[in-house]
Amino acid sequence: WKGETDVPSGSTPPLRCAPLSPPALRSPVTATTTPRPASRAPAAGPLSFRGGASSRPPRRLARRSRHHLLLLLLRYLVVALDYHKAYGFSASKDHQVVTAIEYQEAILACKYPKKTVSSRLEWKKLGRGVSFVYYQQALQGDFKDRAEMIDFSIRIKNVTRNDAGKYRCEVSAPSEQGQNLEEDTVTLEVLVAPAVPSCEVPNSALRGTVVELRCQDKEGNPAPEYTWFKNGVPLSENPKLGSQIINSSYTMNPKSGTLQFNTVSKMDSGEYSCEARNSVGHRRCPGKRMQVDDLNISGIIAAVVIVALVISVCGLGVCYAQRKGYFSKETSFQKSSSASKATTMSENDFKHTKSFII
Repeated sequence: WKGETDVPSGSTPPLRCAPLSPPALRSPVTATTTPRPASRAPAAGPLSFRGGASSRPPRRLARRSRHHLLLLLLRYLVVALDYHKAYGFSASKDHQVVTAIEYQEAILACKYPKKTVSSRLEWKKLGRGVSFVYYQQALQGDFKDRAEMIDFSIRIKNVTRNDAGKYRCEVSAPSEQGQNLEEDTVTLEVLVAPAVPSCEVPNSALRGTVVELRCQDKEGNPAPEYTWFKNGVPLSENPKLGSQIINSSYTMNPKSGTLQFNTVSKMDSGEYSCEARNSVGHRRCPGKRMQVDDLNISGIIAAVVIVALVISVCGLGVCYAQRKGYFSKETSFQKSSSASKATTMSENDFKHTKSFII
């Protein structure tokens, strides 16, 4: 936009705005001025506006730079994905957990779409050291006799507790982008029934003392819980709830398998057995009898009196023998015999005896 004036000099010129039409631009004309050349830039005039068409190119450049950055990011992602496929890197799938009971069947599944002629399969058992389970199209180790392959999966016919652990299957196959690698991880958990637990029951106990019975099993998986029986009747965790164990004070821990009598009484005498149980099975140890007896104070006093009498009789006997001179005669006889032996001893015998004494 450009202003034009048409008034004599010295007066305030009115402003009239008109659009500029390229290529020729009209200059302001006054009575005392000459026309300006058309090549003069209109933006240099004192009345030119800012922020119009001259500010549009920087905005367009900023938008173009943003578009270029987005295109570069997209190209980088495409190149990264092509590299990922070409060299066979693939993310592992969801972790599987297979639970099986000991001596039963288990299937370790490898989640792969389909088996082809050119695909290569390997099964490994992970742990402290990696061991092959399936390698070069054959089962390895003890899996030869008790396992079989179903496509990419392993069917174990007779699972043992030693089979528990983490397994990984690896499938590699050629593709258009290169060698493609797929892997899957499977964890095998083997449930084991408890064996006959070991029970520790004392044969006898004194009334009023603290007595603890122990029961333990080391083979069950998951860890079993323990229940104690008295004369074939299960004991309750709370002794106040059991009608068959009145006046009994005990604490039973089903997790550790301990049965503790705080103050054992004669009513606690009986045959005790323990049972270990988990989700697979249960076993019980044979019953053992515990007899609770009272402390026999009168018997203890009688025994002390008898021991005191025996000691006193022995002391009197020693005093009587000393008065009669039995100990002095024996001593003089020993002295005379030793003197006679010393006189008849030769020099060699003396040296031999001296060395023996040393």
